[in-house]
Amino acid sequence: MLEKLKQEVLEQNLALPLAGLVKCTWGNASARDSETGFIVIKPSGVAYADMRAADMVVVNSIGEILEGSLRPSSDLATHLYLYAQYPEIGGIVHTHSTTAVSFAQARIPIPALGTTHADYFCKDIPITRPLSAAEVQTEYEKNTGVVIAQTLAENQVQPLEMPGILVAGHGPFTWGKTVKDAVYHSIVLEEVAQMAYQTAQLIANPPVIEAYLQQKHYTRKHGKDAYYGQK
Repeated sequence: MLEKLKQEVLEQNLALPLAGLVKCTWGNASARDSETGFIVIKPSGVAYADMRAADMVVVNSIGEILEGSLRPSSDLATHLYLYAQYPEIGGIVHTHSTTAVSFAQARIPIPALGTTHADYFCKDIPITRPLSAAEVQTEYEKNTGVVIAQTLAENQVQPLEMPGILVAGHGPFTWGKTVKDAVYHSIVLEEVAQMAYQTAQLIANPPVIEAYLQQKHYTRKHGKDAYYGQK
């Protein structure tokens, strides 16, 4: 079942440690099949070096295992909630990449300081509110997805305009039209987090990018008038 997608999900999971975004088993990537709606996700707690395409777990939209002998990622319910909320998303990634987690632990957004950030994120990368004790004790992983969706709504952004977020005290989640896009956005999010952190070492309260410059850089890569890259 979904052999091609399982291979793709394996490859994109393996791309995370290669990009320096994952240590040990601290991350996961999933993809949704556009025809069936089934989701392929990394198994829980399996070392990246040991994973094979056959180890990827196939579930339906409510998390029932359709194929696979291993338990799916413990973050499965977060992925399922986001897929249910946003049909435009085809891939989701969660990591504990160092600088992004530092912002999440400090509970501050990643500010839009320059054009690298503006190329991919339409404004500051937001941070969720902390989950309540009740939300953690009951359906913790699903409620992580709930606060992500709440934060996007509060910031009045669509998920493909803001393809990543920080969960307070936890770390980054990213997404995209495909799982490859989601991994790419994880790489970009960590890089702009590092740039913002280093800028803050040079100057206290660094200025954010001018709104008109941010808009220019975002729209030249996204939307109907985009002209970056090849057609």
